[in-house]
Amino acid sequence: MTASYKLKIVTDFAAAHTLRSYPGNCSRMHGHNWKVEVSVVASHLNDVGMAIDFKEIKRATKTITNELDHRYLNDIKPFDLENPTAENIAAFIYRGVSEIITNNPANQGRVAVVAVTLWETERACVTYSEQQ
Repeated sequence: MTASYKLKIVTDFAAAHTLRSYPGNCSRMHGHNWKVEVSVVASHLNDVGMAIDFKEIKRATKTITNELDHRYLNDIKPFDLENPTAENIAAFIYRGVSEIITNNPANQGRVAVVAVTLWETERACVTYSEQQ
C-alpha cells in the first residue's frame, strides 16, 4: 500500500463579477464572498515530518487570491476575455497555486495540488482538478 497525505486549507476573498451572455440576473454586476479550499497531496514526508507546511499552502493561495480580492473580475486578466464563472475562477486559482507549490524545489516530485473547491455561496460550489 502506498502512503498518501492529503492536506486542505480554507481561505476567502471578496470580488464582483458580471457573467457575459448569461440569461438572468447574474448578467448584471454583483459580488460574492468566495470561500476557497485548496487540497494538496504528498507521497511522503519531509525531514521535519511534514507533507508540506500549511503556511506554505496558505501563502501560495493568498498570493493568487490577492490578485482577485476586492476587484471587479471582468477587468483583470484572464477574465477580461474569459467569462468569470465560478468554474473558470476555480481553474485560475488551481493553476496559480499549483505553479507556486510545484516550483518550490523542496516540493518537486513529492507534493501536488489535487483540487480547488470554490464556494460562490454557502450552498453552491465547484471543484476543479486536473488529476484523475
